[in-house]
Amino acid sequence: MAVAIQQHHDRIAAYLKKKPGADVSLADVVALAEITAQSLQSVFETMDAAVHRELREIADYIQAMKAEIAGLHFNELKHTRIPAAGQELDAIVKATEAASNTIMECAEAVLAADARDPAFKAMVDEKMLIMFEACSFQDITGQRVAKVIETLKHIEARVARFNDALRVRDAGGFVSEAERASAERKERLLLNGPQLDGNDRQDEIDRLLAK
Repeated sequence: MAVAIQQHHDRIAAYLKKKPGADVSLADVVALAEITAQSLQSVFETMDAAVHRELREIADYIQAMKAEIAGLHFNELKHTRIPAAGQELDAIVKATEAASNTIMECAEAVLAADARDPAFKAMVDEKMLIMFEACSFQDITGQRVAKVIETLKHIEARVARFNDALRVRDAGGFVSEAERASAERKERLLLNGPQLDGNDRQDEIDRLLAK
């Protein structure tokens, strides 16, 4: 484009050199206009090609992003997989709670019973059997947890693919002030819940106990 503009300037300069006089006629103006129109035509053609190429690249990028967004299967995640994972977690909580209550009731009954009672052994055997049956919730819970983990891996894989397509880097800080306030409150009140093995903050616990 710069070359075309320079050629345009050169043509105008060459024409003006042929007209050393100060007077400019209507014919001169028309001639200059004709030179300008002819020269700028190539400039506009170059601009059109560049703009068309850039718009095509933008259109291709948008099309690729639409394909990647469609590949996320957002509606499936929102309306099917995530709700199903939530239901599995609710079922895990309820099963764990029910089993814990059953085991505690049996243990309390055994502790409160009189060991000298002739029926004590039979009662203990019965309560132990109930406790063992209650412990079987772990098998079903394991299956439910596996379903939740599968859903999380599915989401992780799709988000990772989308992130790779966009070549996005994580933004620093928190998404919102509400998220920041919640994180600071958990940190301040030690509400982060139980730590995994090897991630416990024993030094901080010792510091708190030393106060």
